[in-house]
Amino acid sequence: MVLHEPDHFEPPLNFFAALGRRILLACRNTGRGTVILLQAIWALRFMLSRRNRREVLMQLFVTGIKSLGVLTVVAMFTGMILALQTGLELRRYGQEVNIGTLVCTSMVREMGPFMTALVIAASVGSAIAAQLATMTVSEEIAALEVMSIDPVRFLVMPRLAALLIMMPMLTVYTNILGVVGGAIVGWTQLDVPMSAYFDNAIQYVRNKDLYVGLFKAAVFGAIIAGVACQQGFQATEGAVGVGIATRRSVVISFLTILAVGYMITRLFYA
Repeated sequence: MVLHEPDHFEPPLNFFAALGRRILLACRNTGRGTVILLQAIWALRFMLSRRNRREVLMQLFVTGIKSLGVLTVVAMFTGMILALQTGLELRRYGQEVNIGTLVCTSMVREMGPFMTALVIAASVGSAIAAQLATMTVSEEIAALEVMSIDPVRFLVMPRLAALLIMMPMLTVYTNILGVVGGAIVGWTQLDVPMSAYFDNAIQYVRNKDLYVGLFKAAVFGAIIAGVACQQGFQATEGAVGVGIATRRSVVISFLTILAVGYMITRLFYA
């Protein structure tokens, strides 16, 4: 399978021809990304082999540890904003003590997985796309294929494994910090005692919400890996192509995460 086949099209004749070619190109790129992702999933059985172990550990470090700084800030302010906005409305009805339930449910079910995925797509996903795109335009991917080294197993599988492992863990971290941020706002600005806040947060959150949130996180990790690697392998035109692949990786990841997140919520909470 040629991973870096360029997309060459004749200039469109009219609007409908251009639209049709865009649709065909989108379908073709989606198919390529799906095939790469499926091949990487199949290659996960080699994840702990001596040849791949070091690269997997490196990707775990890059995906997890190096993302904690920005993720901490995003998670804290997400919980604080949720608590402030919902608390101000609930205070009109004398129910501000219930912000713990709203913040915790929102974080665990939706905001935690979404915010984590968006941060990782913008930081880790863009880095993956840029790295693979640079290797593609410098013909390093072609050199791997000439040496009979599978680029999917060598490059994609470790990154997919790291995202599948770290995304649920980072989502739990985001959930905890978001709930803590909401507690700080509730205590300092809405006069909600910490004990009442956490009692409501823990008591009314269902296990289903947690499991669905973690499932979303794993799916989002697979999406980020598939989109970033596919865009990196399709890069052309030198340095300009690297920039285009990086931008497309972030944009497509964001849109796909939002659409798939809605469909998962619709599936489990219909």
